[in-house]
Amino acid sequence: MNHCDKPGLMPVEVALERLLQTVEVTTATETLPLAGSLGRVLAQDVVSSVAVPPADNSAMDGYCMRFQDYQADTRYTVSQRIPAGAAPEELLPGTVARIFTGAELPCNADTVIMQEDVTATEAGVCIDEAPKPGQNVRPAGQDIEQGQVVLAAGARLRAQELGLLASIGVAEVCVYKALRVAILSTGDELVEPGNPLHKGQIYNSNRYTLLGLLQGLGLEILDLGVIPDDVAQTEAALIRAASEADVVISSGGVSVGEEDHIKSVLEKLGQLEFWRLAIKPGKPFTYGTIMQTPFLGLPGNPAAVFVTFALLCRPWLLKKQGAMQWLPDEIRVPAAFSVGKPAGRQNYLRARLISSGGRQVVEMYPNQSSGILFSASWGNGFAIIPPGEVVAEGELVRFLPYEFILH
Repeated sequence: MNHCDKPGLMPVEVALERLLQTVEVTTATETLPLAGSLGRVLAQDVVSSVAVPPADNSAMDGYCMRFQDYQADTRYTVSQRIPAGAAPEELLPGTVARIFTGAELPCNADTVIMQEDVTATEAGVCIDEAPKPGQNVRPAGQDIEQGQVVLAAGARLRAQELGLLASIGVAEVCVYKALRVAILSTGDELVEPGNPLHKGQIYNSNRYTLLGLLQGLGLEILDLGVIPDDVAQTEAALIRAASEADVVISSGGVSVGEEDHIKSVLEKLGQLEFWRLAIKPGKPFTYGTIMQTPFLGLPGNPAAVFVTFALLCRPWLLKKQGAMQWLPDEIRVPAAFSVGKPAGRQNYLRARLISSGGRQVVEMYPNQSSGILFSASWGNGFAIIPPGEVVAEGELVRFLPYEFILH
């Protein structure tokens, strides 16, 4: 344990390592149409049955020719016109062909002169700039070779992967079956948006934060809504969740208050693996099992839900789903703030990367309370301050952009 860690609190890195060690990767697969597979994880390598491009093609609008036919001060006859998508005829020796970007080169042609470098008249074409052999030609297989593994099993399918697979003619993909994730919120004070608030009540933001975060991972969601602060109802909800889902995620009810029942029910129905981390916000984070089903218990404070899901739940879910990459990369950026008092827990400041004085710096939201959800929306990443450390303005700090951890 780091000498700065608070006694009894597990360091974040230790908790994440223990979480990931427990993961048993799903083995069930399904075949989906390419258009319906965004966010899913490939279960098999994808090998290209074609070359991309399938034939040499033009990178420019212009004229193609055999390089060996080039002679200065020569007027060339235009023997054919080749738009993209047309099948060209063999190029007649000593002639050029009018060709457009993406069009297949005719047999014998090996060089393209862009139209800005020629003088074209009804009598023919004069080449103003001496060409180089092979210029402005995209050779067959330049992007992808036939038989090449274009995506390996474990790759997550983002928009660019869908386009890549479409470019080799793939219409369906074999992916790991989506995990079914049960989510629930606890608290008598929670009210669904659209309803009036009474004294002592707040709107349930955590439900919608979790729904958005899980939908971004392409997972199936069992939404159990709000569970009152009642032991019997909490137990019934957790039994249902564990019976019907692959993993259970809750928000609230894992702290030490008299109305926080999740932890005690978890210990009764299953096993508590660890509880309370050296993380700020999110100290009450809990991990265990309910009737053999993995359970991830998030704190009730909105910013803490956002932080702990991104840093702990997301890697667990990605690995469980079969993804080959689940941990995000960090960058280091000068701080546009200072932290003069060391903390006993690793602090994940809601922050944002901005341009200032011709360089990028990171500024933090002034109020870092775990109940201030606006800080998460205001920011575009987390500035990480390890326990026991202070930060001087201008000093490099670790920064996790949202784009690395929420997509």
